[in-house]
Amino acid sequence: MIHEMRIYTCLPGKLTALQERFETATLAIWDRLGIRPLGFWTTMIGPSSHDLIYFLEWQSLEERERKWAEFLADPAWKEAKAKSEAPGQIVANIASSILQPTGFFRPHISVEADG
Repeated sequence: MIHEMRIYTCLPGKLTALQERFETATLAIWDRLGIRPLGFWTTMIGPSSHDLIYFLEWQSLEERERKWAEFLADPAWKEAKAKSEAPGQIVANIASSILQPTGFFRPHISVEADG
């Protein structure tokens, strides 16, 4: 299992438009194609309030390459992107990192105590 961290830096004032595109189009397309997002974040305190950060989960690099190519070629994605960018460009930069797990970390599982 590998994970991909993607950071979209939006043009000033365009973060809301990007979030709306994810909510109204991108996530449904990903669901149909079997692309698995793990979560989305924006910066609360830090150097850029123009970033949308998210993680995707992949079984392998081969799966990532295949499904990402399907996504970029998808007619519904092309239409949603064109529609959202009709008033102007939204994203200034996209950074992507493919991450592999280390062998030393085991997630902490918390158990809530009964009242």
